[in-house]
Amino acid sequence: MKLAVLPLMMFCGVGLSACGGGSGETTAPPTPTTATFNFQISDAPVDGATAVVVCFNSIELTGNGLGTQKYLIGSDAVAAAPNTECKNAQGQVIANTRGVDLMKLPGSLAEALVSGATVPAGNYGQLRLVLTDGSYIQLKDGSRAALTVPSNELKLNGPVLSAGGTFSYTLEFDLRKAVVATSGNRGYQLKPTGLRLVDTSQIGHLKGNVSETLLLNAACPLAPRENRLPVAAVYLYKGGNLAVDTLGDNGGVAPNLPYASAPVKYDGASLYQYEIGFVDAGTYTAAVTCQLTDEPEQADPLTFLQSKTVTVTVGKQPQQLDF
Repeated sequence: MKLAVLPLMMFCGVGLSACGGGSGETTAPPTPTTATFNFQISDAPVDGATAVVVCFNSIELTGNGLGTQKYLIGSDAVAAAPNTECKNAQGQVIANTRGVDLMKLPGSLAEALVSGATVPAGNYGQLRLVLTDGSYIQLKDGSRAALTVPSNELKLNGPVLSAGGTFSYTLEFDLRKAVVATSGNRGYQLKPTGLRLVDTSQIGHLKGNVSETLLLNAACPLAPRENRLPVAAVYLYKGGNLAVDTLGDNGGVAPNLPYASAPVKYDGASLYQYEIGFVDAGTYTAAVTCQLTDEPEQADPLTFLQSKTVTVTVGKQPQQLDF
């Protein structure tokens, strides 16, 4: 850029008429008033389920003083295409919906819902995900149950989109926190307590293996017939070198509550693997347990087998952290 500009400046000093007249004034480029917005979703899986399908209808940015910026599935060029996954009680496909199985988006995998949207720049008060009926959870025994969201909306604090910038955000569904059984076991609710909105340019990913010997010594379940079933779980807490007895569960009141968690699963051959995606860069304490009961709305004290400190750095490739 500098090498290209310098000869042009020298040429203008010799012949001003070639640069727009003799006044010596130049026209400044217009100040940008818009930003580019990208939005995708990812997931940390939940124990005991083989599918968690959420039916998305639109994505909205609100509270910028310029009206709602709405992106309707299947109706806006920058929004994701609809599919036939979401159906009403009569079995009919619901228009302008995209059903996404969050269980298929573990770790660093994600699915885009908005790509390349041009929006007025500014500080948005809320990011809203408008859902429809038809969401469901499929349990490991093959049965299905309705998955509902109060008012069919998930509301999060909105992002700041500065003029001229390109911004990509990922909504991470930590289903071990977000999926709650309703009273009377009539289905499940998806709550915003297990959602994290992160700036995709400022995150990293973790993955690793858990030693079979470590699991065996703790009497954890090994080599299940169904590879999708967890044998243990890895929890992540903000801050390094945290004492194990200060680490709590998803519904507890311990000094340190989980930032994220993920199941450990057998690969069918010899490895027990986990992956935690879309983690804000920083220092964390990671800990592994073979206790799989962790209700998001009640305390379930956990016994950890081992903990380690890890510094997550920005990058697309997952960092390796083994136990």
